[in-house]
Amino acid sequence: MSTEARYDIVAIGNAIVDVISQASDEFLEEEQLVKGSMALIDADRAQELYRDMGPAREISGGSGANTLAGASTLGCQCALIAQVADDQLGEVFAHDIRATGIDFDVPPLGKQPPTARCLIFVTQDAQRTMNTFLGASQFLPPAAVDADLIASGAILYLEGYLWDADEPKAAMALGIDIARKHERKVAFTLSDTFCVDRHRAEFLDLIANGKIDILFANEAEIKMLCETEDFDAAVAETAAKVETLIVTRSEKGAIAVRDGKTTAVAAEPVDHIVDTTGAGDLFAAGFLSGYVEKRPMEDCLTMGAVAAAEVISHYGARPEADLRKLVNVRLG
Repeated sequence: MSTEARYDIVAIGNAIVDVISQASDEFLEEEQLVKGSMALIDADRAQELYRDMGPAREISGGSGANTLAGASTLGCQCALIAQVADDQLGEVFAHDIRATGIDFDVPPLGKQPPTARCLIFVTQDAQRTMNTFLGASQFLPPAAVDADLIASGAILYLEGYLWDADEPKAAMALGIDIARKHERKVAFTLSDTFCVDRHRAEFLDLIANGKIDILFANEAEIKMLCETEDFDAAVAETAAKVETLIVTRSEKGAIAVRDGKTTAVAAEPVDHIVDTTGAGDLFAAGFLSGYVEKRPMEDCLTMGAVAAAEVISHYGARPEADLRKLVNVRLG
C-alpha cells in the first residue's frame, strides 16, 4: 500500500434506521410481502406499513453501517460515508454510529427527503422481510466522498444495496477509483438476490474489470449472479475473477476461495435464532476484522461465523455482546 492506513475499514453505505416488529405469515400474505426478501418502497407505502405493523423497536441499521459496528466492536478503526436528513431519525442514526466509535462526518441534508428507514417484519421462524424507504440515503452525492478518507482506509467496503440510485452509485464508483489509485483493497457485498437481479450486468462488469478484491455473497446470490443452480460452478466462475470470494451458506457454514484454495467452516451453534437481520453484515464484520489482522482464512471465516451467530440470537442487526471476547474464547 502507498502509505500506512489510518483506518482499517472505510464504508460507503445506506444510513437507515430499522423499525422491527414481529409478524405472522398471514400478515405478510395480506400485505402482499415476499417472505425473506428486501423490497424498495416509497414514502406512502412506508407510512401504510408503519401504520399496520405491530409494536416495534427502532434500531439504527444499514448494511455497511452494521458491518462497521461489528468490526469496531472487534477492534477495527472505522469510518462511514452515508447520508441522513436533518430530522429525528437522522440524529438517532448519527448518535448510534458515533457511539460505537465510528467516525461519521457527512453533513445532513435538509428535512426532505427524510432519513431512510427499513420496516422489518420478523416471523416466528426468524425470517426477516424488509421493506426499505431509501429517503435521504439515495441522495448521497459524490461530493461526500472524501478522497483523503478513502486513501486512509486499508479496505473500502461497499454495499450492493446502495447501487439502486444514481448519486450513491456515482459516489461508490468514485470511491473505487480513489481506493485503486492508493492501492487499497475494495470489498463489495452483493447484499440481496433482488439487488443482484436488478444490477447483475453492472456487478459482473465491476468483477470482470478487476474493481473488486473481496466479494461477499450468500449461496442464493452467487447462483443468481452467474445465472446457474450449480453452486460449485458459480463459485468457480466468480472466484477466478476476484482475489478473495466469501460465500455464506446459512446453517451449512461458509467458504472462502483465495489463490485457488477453498477454505470452509461450519456454522457456529446458536441456542435460539431470534432474528436473522444483519447476519450477513456481521459475518462480513468478523471476516474483515480477521483479514486486517492478517489471520488465516479459516480464522477469518470463524470470526465471521461467531459474529453472525451473536447477531441472530437477538433482535436488531448490531452486536449486543462483546464480539472480541467471543472470538477469543472460540479461537483462543
